[in-house]
Amino acid sequence: MMSDDECIYSIALTQVPGIGPIWGRNLINAVGDAVSVFKRRTELPQLMKGATMRVVEALDCPEALQRAEKEYEFVVKNHIQCLTINEETYPVRMRECDDAPIVLFYRGSAELNALRTINMVGTRNATDYGKQICLRFLNELRELVPDVLVVSGLAYGIDIHAHRAALANNLPTVGVLAHGLDRIYPSVHRKTAVDMLANGGLLTEFLTETNPDKHNFVSRNRIVAGISDATIVVESAAKGGSLITADIAESYHRDCFAFPGRVSDEYSKGCNQLIRDNKATLIQSAEDFVRAMCWDAESQSKKIEGVQRVLFPDLSDEEQAIVSILEKGDQQINNLVVVTNIPVHKINAILFELEMKGVVRVLAGGMYQLLG
Repeated sequence: MMSDDECIYSIALTQVPGIGPIWGRNLINAVGDAVSVFKRRTELPQLMKGATMRVVEALDCPEALQRAEKEYEFVVKNHIQCLTINEETYPVRMRECDDAPIVLFYRGSAELNALRTINMVGTRNATDYGKQICLRFLNELRELVPDVLVVSGLAYGIDIHAHRAALANNLPTVGVLAHGLDRIYPSVHRKTAVDMLANGGLLTEFLTETNPDKHNFVSRNRIVAGISDATIVVESAAKGGSLITADIAESYHRDCFAFPGRVSDEYSKGCNQLIRDNKATLIQSAEDFVRAMCWDAESQSKKIEGVQRVLFPDLSDEEQAIVSILEKGDQQINNLVVVTNIPVHKINAILFELEMKGVVRVLAGGMYQLLG
């Protein structure tokens, strides 16, 4: 279980000028935890390539620690979960991304490491067509995959309709915010946000007193993409935040899907572009999506031919393929994807099953280790 100090020092690390999520994570990996990053900062030049005296001096930052202590008081008082990057409850899919936040703040009841997670995004100017897609798609998806977690950004338009459609279908739904958990933006979505706490939740990397400034939404979008197996764009103009989310999902090697629309419709242009440019797979129904993701029973039963079960005789061929690689040493998920040629959305599910069977475990830094 994470200590109070680790949470405080993880928050403090995000407040040190010049130390972003990538550098912060590298520092933690070099010494083991956020507490040690600060307390052993003078040793960093010997422990980590590129850690100069400028980094050591930057970490001598009492203001960052004071701000972190203040934030932690708010976290405890309001029963918020402080998820540090090496903690087991941190979203494992997000942890596989190089620019994953050092710390996330979460309030809610949904399991962020659900076996299947999607995000639905789109224009803030949703049409009746887009609203109906949200309702119909999630109604169909509930019948096919009743345990799926639905993620979006709580914004106007497709985002809020995706959240509401999920709630209407009794699917857990998480809103990723571009500000701290001391407010809800837009405020007109407060009732939906409160409803989501009972069957879903609210997630952010931002501290309290953070305004929903424009640049925060791009950071928010990377979390929406990063914690999901797949991004689904419902409606989008030729430019917009949902296209940014789709691009980020592609950079994370996650699957992207889009609903097509008439070429003359302003808010179908973005989706049609994604499909035309082979950045998204065209879908028209939840059945299309589930089949493409290999989440249906028939696809799940397919096996990789030619792989022998060696160490664990009760494993599937795909599970054994992963085990065979882990026998050679600990591995990051990205390497497992490349070597096995299993899509990342599917390998996440397989690794989850292997964890549940006690075959593998997740180490600090998102490495997977073979047990037994």
